Amino acid sequence: MEDEVVIASSSIEAGIGCWGLRSGAEHLRYRSCASPPHGLVSVAGRFLASSQLRDSSSSSGSVLFWSWNKPQVEVKSFPAEAINPLACNTDGTYIVGGGVSGHIYLWEVATGRLLKKWHGHYRPVTCLVFSNDQSLLISGSEDGTVRVWSLLMIFDEEGQQRVGHLYEYSFTGHALPVTDIVTGYGGSNAIILSSSLDRTCKIWSLARGTLLRNIVFPSIIDAVALDPGEHVFYAGGRDGKIYIAELNAQTTSNNHNNNNNYGLHIIGTLSDQSKAICSLGFALDGYQLVVGSEDGMVRVWDTKTRNIIRVFKHAKGPVNNIVVMRQPAALYPRTAGNNNNNQGPMARRHVALPPPLEKYSSIDEHSELNAFITPRSNSYDAPTYTTLQSMNNQINELQQHGSSGASEMELERLKLDCKRSMQMVQQWKKMYQNLNQFCVGELLNGEAEETNLML
Repeated sequence: MEDEVVIASSSIEAGIGCWGLRSGAEHLRYRSCASPPHGLVSVAGRFLASSQLRDSSSSSGSVLFWSWNKPQVEVKSFPAEAINPLACNTDGTYIVGGGVSGHIYLWEVATGRLLKKWHGHYRPVTCLVFSNDQSLLISGSEDGTVRVWSLLMIFDEEGQQRVGHLYEYSFTGHALPVTDIVTGYGGSNAIILSSSLDRTCKIWSLARGTLLRNIVFPSIIDAVALDPGEHVFYAGGRDGKIYIAELNAQTTSNNHNNNNNYGLHIIGTLSDQSKAICSLGFALDGYQLVVGSEDGMVRVWDTKTRNIIRVFKHAKGPVNNIVVMRQPAALYPRTAGNNNNNQGPMARRHVALPPPLEKYSSIDEHSELNAFITPRSNSYDAPTYTTLQSMNNQINELQQHGSSGASEMELERLKLDCKRSMQMVQQWKKMYQNLNQFCVGELLNGEAEETNLML
């Protein structure tokens, strides 16, 4: 089984912690980080990026980059305003940031160029997440709205003029700021799960553009995590409890708009009397739930047994960001000896980080093409959004380095394909188990009914 790492950050100056999920050992502590909620991302596993908000009364902010094998900040960017959430697509081609003004920024990672800026919300952006097929961007805000953006439409000026707005959907069901958003599988047919300070979690349909379910909780929910099988979801409350709620339970037609259905669909809790839950993340096996708390601790729950199996100590402040991912090659020399010699040459090679993100766009307004989608050979792969300049840079680099550069890029592509295949295998395994349990239950119930009829 491939090693995984747990990466955590806090809103106070406590750096970024990185631990082995199985070993429990801390690999490295990355310095000088005080991140807002949803402000920490791994850019395609190549490096770490985090937005910074050091002073809530100031309009200035920054975005910092770290290499895996160095604790110091290597690249500093200073956007036009303070950035709250960050998100990046699977390939690490783009970084998207949500500003305190409600604007959303889209940068190209390779060049740092600001490709697009648009007004997304009327109040600060709090959440950003890509759909699993990378074609949609979903944002949440302090104005209580959840909006869905098509990346094709963002660059299609003619299409924008026809419809009169950029977004695909604007969901307005929350009465208070949105605190977290996660999406299921299925691309444009997936579900969206959002939480809010109004103590509700809402399930939205991307296919229909409607609200499917509204669940009211006893406490404010700051973080949610979706079970890979999409049977239940976990909601972290400020009362220190992690609530387990059903996604597929039957409901009446008027329940989804009723805020008085308190406790409906909540089937259990995980609790160890800790302080408020600030962040949640699932391990790749779909069973280990990693939880960041206000007490500065990171706890790993086994959702099968409902027991804590590991605890990491991060800092005194709230752990408001959790990232769980496969262990990067650059971390192996610190944790492995001769058993991982095959990782050594790649791990020891220093990976140059991209340039800082632009403060203002340098793209010519009259340029014919800013970005386009390159096709993929495999149908399950997500589309890649690439600028013309980036492609020219890659061509020039390959011409300079010859076949070794081409081989390296092919190796990285194969690694990414393998990673996606493993994720899909885990998803199908979970769905098969759920379907098998359902069928066995129906069969036993049917046999019991036949027995009763014969008696």
